[in-house]
Amino acid sequence: MKYVELFAGCGGLSLGLESVGYNLVFANELSPMAGETYAYNLLGEDLTKIPKGECSKSVKWISSNFESTCLKERLRENPQTFPQFHENNSDLSSSLKNLHGKLLLGSIIELNKFFDQNPKLVTEIRDLGVDLVSGGPPCQSFSMAGLRQHNNHRNTLPMDFANLVSYLQPKIALLENVSGILRAFKLSDGKHYAWFEVARTFVSIDYYPICLHVNAKYAGAAQNRPRFILMAIRKDIFEKISSKTDPIINEKLMSIKSFFDKEKLGVETKPFIDLNYLDIEKESVLFEHEIFMPLKSHKENNEFHTVKDAIDDLRENNSRPIKSSYVKNLEHLFRQEQFNSIKTNKSLNHAHRENNVRVRMRFMLYQHMANLRLSKSGDEKDIQKFLREPEKHSLSNSSINFLIKKKFLMNDGKSLVKFENKEQLLEYLRQLATKKQTQRALIENLPAPAALSIPDDACHYHRGIQRTLTVREMARFQSFPDWFELRSKVTTGGKMRRYEVPQYTQVGNAVPPVLGRALGLVVRNLIDLSKKT
Repeated sequence: MKYVELFAGCGGLSLGLESVGYNLVFANELSPMAGETYAYNLLGEDLTKIPKGECSKSVKWISSNFESTCLKERLRENPQTFPQFHENNSDLSSSLKNLHGKLLLGSIIELNKFFDQNPKLVTEIRDLGVDLVSGGPPCQSFSMAGLRQHNNHRNTLPMDFANLVSYLQPKIALLENVSGILRAFKLSDGKHYAWFEVARTFVSIDYYPICLHVNAKYAGAAQNRPRFILMAIRKDIFEKISSKTDPIINEKLMSIKSFFDKEKLGVETKPFIDLNYLDIEKESVLFEHEIFMPLKSHKENNEFHTVKDAIDDLRENNSRPIKSSYVKNLEHLFRQEQFNSIKTNKSLNHAHRENNVRVRMRFMLYQHMANLRLSKSGDEKDIQKFLREPEKHSLSNSSINFLIKKKFLMNDGKSLVKFENKEQLLEYLRQLATKKQTQRALIENLPAPAALSIPDDACHYHRGIQRTLTVREMARFQSFPDWFELRSKVTTGGKMRRYEVPQYTQVGNAVPPVLGRALGLVVRNLIDLSKKT
């Protein structure tokens, strides 16, 4: 199975695909920082160790402000300042050998321009018989975790993805995005659905779109991570598949065919009426069918991997650090010897971040509040309101009765105290007032919440530990094996957030490898079905 990976990030999707036998034609990623991690783990090259004056063998820059021998400068280059590919320091050539098995660093927009000017190379890549073009275009403008922006330029990147698919003509294209893409943008002329417009774009290049709403926890990640998946099937492959499926699948395929035909005829189509997405929790029968079964290997709540499964052996006060079956299974699914990863014996990406005493005091409060989240009593929101505006909001008797029974961390960062009365409790809580309302403590017996790219949004679940998560702990939730090393800077801040992609952001942006593996198996199932006589 041959694949092209776009918006490759640090390599989560590629890791999953290659674990089930996919072979890379080429990958594309915008960020040099994420590209450094991809090259290290999937291409076997440490870009920081290449001697001065020499070029990378596995990574090619589509364009750069620096010469190919200036790798140190290239790895810290702002991608927003990349020149157009024909203007300055491009490593690309029209030779397939120059691209095959390589990571191409730079904008997909410039990559499309390059292919537009090299039709012979496009033909050569098509002749390889690409099975899959996959990728997850940046999703910040769709995400419900941030400010949704209808006119954000990133919203056009799924269309650029489809444009490159039209050049390479893979059997199947796979686009991954956040669940926020399913929610409408409300504009003056009505509601607009980004997922539906992306589906229409694939129809325009003769691909049939299957839209799915899945969750990485069903594929085996220790994380509640819902995701939108669009599988676009080339017309000739779709026609072969649709004639060989059973009634359960055929009904869905025929509705997609109807949508495709209407679009081609210029008939007006509407989201949810002419085309809908298939939800893993609402379409259980479909996802238990053998074709889509890899996406739902974990079917029940008690089968989901938890926070404790993922990171308990890593905590510093664990006297018996035993790896769980979850962690051992990741080592089995993604055996390092299968990949070109550079081997190391050091402890990877598990440096603790220092938090001041006031933050640690607040973290212990959040650990107490985690129990309220499970009870859904409303007391957690009540306490959050008090922390935001203690001078305006009064705590309810229910919240006070809950907290008065708890022990709290004192200013020395060591001793614990239990307050004797309401006044002492409120005086203590006023010290912890904060406008930041995104922080939560993890709940040990549930999957982790969807990983964000900012490390301060979650603190450890264990009462003896008041700190934010390490890069390795976040990687465990995402289902990365421990040998996979995140590279480049650990974190960043200020204006550099606009273009730098440090380790925490790389993990937060990644497709969980177990989800990538499951998607690879589904794509293979569909292609195998098309080959049946």
